[in-house]
Amino acid sequence: MDDVSSLLSARAVRERAHQLLALGLDDKLPHFRVDLGKLEGIADLVLDVTNKAYPSGEVPFHSRWRHFVFGGVDRWAAIAEKVEWPDAAARARAEFDLAITSVLLDAGAGAAWRYQDAVTGAKIGRSEGLALASLDMFEHGAFSADVRDPLRADAAKLQALSVADLERGFQVSPDNPLVGLDGRVALLRRLGEATAAKPEIFGTQDAPRPGGLFDQLAAGASGGHLQAADILQQVLLQLGPIWPSRLTLQGIALGDCWRHESLVTADATTGLVPLHKLSQWLSYSLIEPLQRAGLVVDAIDGLTGLAEYRNGGLFVDGGVLVLRDPADASRAHEVDSPLVVEWRALTVALLDRLAGLIRERTSQTAEQLPLARILEGGTWAAGRKLAFARRPDGSPPLTIISDGTVF
Repeated sequence: MDDVSSLLSARAVRERAHQLLALGLDDKLPHFRVDLGKLEGIADLVLDVTNKAYPSGEVPFHSRWRHFVFGGVDRWAAIAEKVEWPDAAARARAEFDLAITSVLLDAGAGAAWRYQDAVTGAKIGRSEGLALASLDMFEHGAFSADVRDPLRADAAKLQALSVADLERGFQVSPDNPLVGLDGRVALLRRLGEATAAKPEIFGTQDAPRPGGLFDQLAAGASGGHLQAADILQQVLLQLGPIWPSRLTLQGIALGDCWRHESLVTADATTGLVPLHKLSQWLSYSLIEPLQRAGLVVDAIDGLTGLAEYRNGGLFVDGGVLVLRDPADASRAHEVDSPLVVEWRALTVALLDRLAGLIRERTSQTAEQLPLARILEGGTWAAGRKLAFARRPDGSPPLTIISDGTVF
């Protein structure tokens, strides 16, 4: 059982990703060849993108909060600063509610969808559009069961969320389709069910709500300190039931964990590759609310890089990862296919390698330049830049059939 439970950790993600990379470097993987000689060029690109975006050198963490800044205005900060919060914990609960719901709505939108911002009139796609749409819904009480207190997400309201609710909030129409709409709604409903089922975790200070996870983490802090990996552990432990039924082993749901025959271990977990992309993205996004509430989050690099299509696309478009069969670039692949699992795991391991190169070039330590800043600076933006340079719609180099709950 301990072997199985260990898959619900950032450490397992990192160890198994590097195990697959080692096989790739020995040319023993079925779908990709690895050309580390191209990693230097990727490092050049990431540093150039970072320096242009953050000329001061002050790079924030990669998190959902970056997407709430649009046109130079921090939309969430503008909302939060108008509220008379009873205490720092009350604001943190609201920020947990917002971050959790918004991240769960953040799986790829597809190339066609756009959100028209009511403030600027701009039509915004992808993660930024999804972020503003979810923030607008949150601000207007779409997830709250209390009309007097809109800035919250209640278990009861989440469980009752409909596809029509999300269609309205995200301006979905036949001319503005959103990929994986049903999957997103189902995910938020299960979030409501999971929080309602654990009032001892999510309802100790209030009606059950995702923001109750703040109190759980704060209670477990030692001397006001938390490890970043402990945030992920709680996210996986407490919110694990929300994920669609995928792999289970010894009765444990493994979440964003998939099979790849090249990954061999000597225990019951052989062939299993955990990635936990959305859960880690969420964990990164919970760090700042915890910090604002006065807690210290240590060992940020206890989390890993994110196995998603911008970071993964960076390595494919940049020539570090080369398809053995070029025709795979024109085929659509299921998210559980060995090719996609291999691509995502290699992405995690290569991000660690790339981070080492960037720190060497900038003479910084992992504490000074954690992976969370490199991702933000960074790899995600560089991946997007290469995608648009190679394909007019900025789509990833591989076509993934997604249900809205992975990417």
